Amino acid sequence: MSARPVSRMLRRVLRTSTWSCSSTQPAPTELSRRRQFLREHAAPFSAFLTDSFGRQHSYLRISLTEKCNLRCQYCMPEEGVPLTPKADLLTTEEVLALARLFVKEGVDKIRLTGGEPLIRPDVVDIVAKLHQLEGLRTIGITTNGISLARLLPQLQKAGLNAINISLDTLVPAKFEFIVRRRGFHKVMEGIHKAIELGYNPVKVNCVVMRGLNEDELLDFVALTEGLPLDVRFIEYMPFDGNKWNFKKMVSYKEMLDTVRQRWPELEKLPEEESSTAKTFKIPGFRGQISFITSMSEHFCGTCNRLRITADGNLKVCLFGNSEVSLRDHLRMGASEEELLRIIGAAVGRKKRQHAGMFSISQMKNRPMILIELSLMRRDSPPAIPSISSWDSLHVQNLRPRMSFFNQMVTSWKGCRVSQTPLLAQQWLGSGFPQRHYSSLQDSATNPKCLSPGSQAPATHSGPLPPSDKLTHVDAEGRAAMVDVGGKPDTERVAVASAVVLLGPVAFQLIQQNQLKKGDALVVAQLAGVQAAKMTSQLIPLCHHVALSHVQLQLELDSTRHAVVIQASCRAQGPTGVEMEALTSAAVAALTMYDMCKAVSRDIVLEEIKLVSKTGGQRGDFHRT
Repeated sequence: MSARPVSRMLRRVLRTSTWSCSSTQPAPTELSRRRQFLREHAAPFSAFLTDSFGRQHSYLRISLTEKCNLRCQYCMPEEGVPLTPKADLLTTEEVLALARLFVKEGVDKIRLTGGEPLIRPDVVDIVAKLHQLEGLRTIGITTNGISLARLLPQLQKAGLNAINISLDTLVPAKFEFIVRRRGFHKVMEGIHKAIELGYNPVKVNCVVMRGLNEDELLDFVALTEGLPLDVRFIEYMPFDGNKWNFKKMVSYKEMLDTVRQRWPELEKLPEEESSTAKTFKIPGFRGQISFITSMSEHFCGTCNRLRITADGNLKVCLFGNSEVSLRDHLRMGASEEELLRIIGAAVGRKKRQHAGMFSISQMKNRPMILIELSLMRRDSPPAIPSISSWDSLHVQNLRPRMSFFNQMVTSWKGCRVSQTPLLAQQWLGSGFPQRHYSSLQDSATNPKCLSPGSQAPATHSGPLPPSDKLTHVDAEGRAAMVDVGGKPDTERVAVASAVVLLGPVAFQLIQQNQLKKGDALVVAQLAGVQAAKMTSQLIPLCHHVALSHVQLQLELDSTRHAVVIQASCRAQGPTGVEMEALTSAAVAALTMYDMCKAVSRDIVLEEIKLVSKTGGQRGDFHRT
């Protein structure tokens, strides 16, 4: 151990000579002799913090509390989290003792997390005392931002030099729906305060989940045009109680493709050593964006992170379920050497990489609120549009699990234009383009709703009268395909609907997403889209139509214990798309039957019908 203080002295000397502008510098010759001596006698990075694969762990995350001032649906399990008794949590002295030990061994970055770390009364004092530790270069904090504007000036003065702010939506109503509390404007005020105080970049963590917020991806990117932000898009990760589902994960490559379609000039920046982020920048923008690819492209090979939970357990891997209590050994009077042996043994057992997204989802691990708030966001709430990478899909009123849902869902029904641009300009300044959000209601049936890429309705010279003859038979009465070669191309839109009467038992299981086969609503939705695209293969005399848009809405009708399905199809061509819409609605209804038949055979499919069609030579049709 005699060489280890020399190694620490070397780091201090080099750091002082490199970064200190105000301290008195030794003479060049004396400094050269000292550096040469220390290099010759320097020990390697702490063996206790180096694992069997040579990874050196210089970054420690410490959870200060399990409590939070928000009640996020995506962070806590529905049944809540049993909090650790206060007596079993680390005291301030224990937090500082452990931090001091890790810094002595080579840790040069500490991030404070939670729960919500800023609700801990002595958080400013903790930062100030950490700032006094020799060798600690970076003190960061990850926060939900609610109290940030009020505390940040004190935290900056105490020595805080890095900030991550968690924000998953730029829509105030959705924010309140997600976190079950008000506070959107306080978070935006916190971001503004961080920029005002000179933090650059201000990191904004956004966990992207299909059906929750992937439709806001470009709005988050647009914030970086005029602001020094690093918006970090994080892949949705599985933890105990968050009901992780692969279908809800939006991969890094899918997100990157979405951004590149809007900004093809996007440039990749060099990656720092041990970085968890793949960073990109749009030329001319002040800020940048990053992707945390824990699931699709893990970065385990360069991981340099360790975590201490609020109750004093050391976790060497965020996704691992093995922990060792440092608190218990501290309170039993363990010496520093004994603690280092315990830490070294835990680090030495760290695996080469985590088990993979599907295996992790089956492992028993803490809910994220009991590890830290920074990365995880839970099961995507219902009743919010789900947009896939290849079609625009909307699922409405899915699994209404709480009374708050009934209050909020109406705010997203029908047409809406995001309030994001106005609010973002108000709180963070202007300078980024506005986007209209696609409405939950099909724009084909509500002309007041606008969605990206929508076109003006086609005009016609005048409708033709209904035919009194079947069009799919020839003069001899034999089946024949209609020749549409001479018809003009017009925009064709059709909407069809179906109703599935499930009965109370199956309806409740779907409402709670408890079917053994999986999420019936999502499966039916995908089946309906696929069926629309395969209509010409199922209906013999249908022409193949290149659909430009397919949209499905599935609503739970508790009064009838039913699922109401509405399918909308759009294409530009010489023939209509009503068969595509009807096939989509019918197959979605059949899929609902298949998903629920083990629970009940008393399921009725009814009201499969065309609701409306526009764009044909025979005029528009709207069912009254």
